[in-house]
Amino acid sequence: MRVNSEEKFPIKIWASIIEEEAERQLRNVANLPFIYKWVVALPDVHAGIGATIGSVIATKGAIVPSFAGVDLGCGIMAVRFLFKIEQLGNEKRLDDLRHSLERSIPTGINGNNIITDTAKEEFTALERCSLEDNHPKLINALKQLGSMGANNHFCEICRDTEDNVWAMLHSGSRNIGNFLAQGYIKQAKKLMGKFHIKLNDPDLAYFPQDTEEFNTYFKDLQWLQNYAKANRREMMRRVIKDVSHHVLGCNKVEKYLIDFSVDCHHNYASIENHYGENVIITRKGAISAREGEWGIIPGSMGAKSYIVKGKGNPESFTSCSHGAGRVMSRTKAKEKFSQQDIDEQTKGVICRKDKGILDELPGAYKDLDQVMADQVDLVEPVYQLKQLICIKG
Repeated sequence: MRVNSEEKFPIKIWASIIEEEAERQLRNVANLPFIYKWVVALPDVHAGIGATIGSVIATKGAIVPSFAGVDLGCGIMAVRFLFKIEQLGNEKRLDDLRHSLERSIPTGINGNNIITDTAKEEFTALERCSLEDNHPKLINALKQLGSMGANNHFCEICRDTEDNVWAMLHSGSRNIGNFLAQGYIKQAKKLMGKFHIKLNDPDLAYFPQDTEEFNTYFKDLQWLQNYAKANRREMMRRVIKDVSHHVLGCNKVEKYLIDFSVDCHHNYASIENHYGENVIITRKGAISAREGEWGIIPGSMGAKSYIVKGKGNPESFTSCSHGAGRVMSRTKAKEKFSQQDIDEQTKGVICRKDKGILDELPGAYKDLDQVMADQVDLVEPVYQLKQLICIKG
């Protein structure tokens, strides 16, 4: 870890590689008046909207909607099954399982044609958000509960080094998260204009604490984070059902099929106590890594992933990276890579192999081994996973 002390607040950096735009964003954030102690830049840091992805930002007295971003509550869930890899069968059978999962979990902008009873139960259990019950976005949120979304969201079947089978999936708060987040970012910008507050980056517009705007945003933020977890739980039920049919030819009660699970947000905000004070912690592309806490650090498709335990390092506000982090933009990846790169970089993985995944190839991401080496004082790797099947949003 190194420290940049040139700005109003220090920047503590665990990253070996930081692009110029990400450095500029870190400096802008470090000069905001309500930062608490310092800004954290993790090994997967890269440019985002307003603040870098792969950063942890502690604030007192204000919250910035762009910090948590537009996929509020986005995160990853993983489970370990009670059987070994040989029970999944040969490559043909793995491809059959892939197609089964693709039928069960809608991808892209799609929602569910049939809303399951468990999805209805999950949705009903959520506390109310600011939208009216009959708002179209809220109705659509029910239809999308149990769907993946697009871009880097995924569902994977993996193996660990002892040939145990795992399922892992990555998704967030879907369209309703994007809709509400974009609205709050615009609202914060209007508030800055109303009070004639000028910022180095308009995307750093904020809500002062104890204002109506802050309270409404924070309440919706918690709703969206809970919705995102419910979304992952519903998807994982479908994965477990499909895997159960594939291996056993029937449904099994969940507790008899899996023996370990972990679920962690990586785009979210919460009130936490650090250095004896209650502050707002926003993790933008970062996960909580309290001492002994389980977490997930995935690689890109075709690369390995890790299940980790946190070391509780206070200097990172008990956080670690949420993945490898991009080393190039989606546009650059589409320009650089070819069909040959797809074949080479996804060798051994059952997945789609067309140009629609060019921007998600391992070559577009940082080396996960280096990312893990950069944060050796933040987390301990416990399980190493490798994809057998990868379904991209």
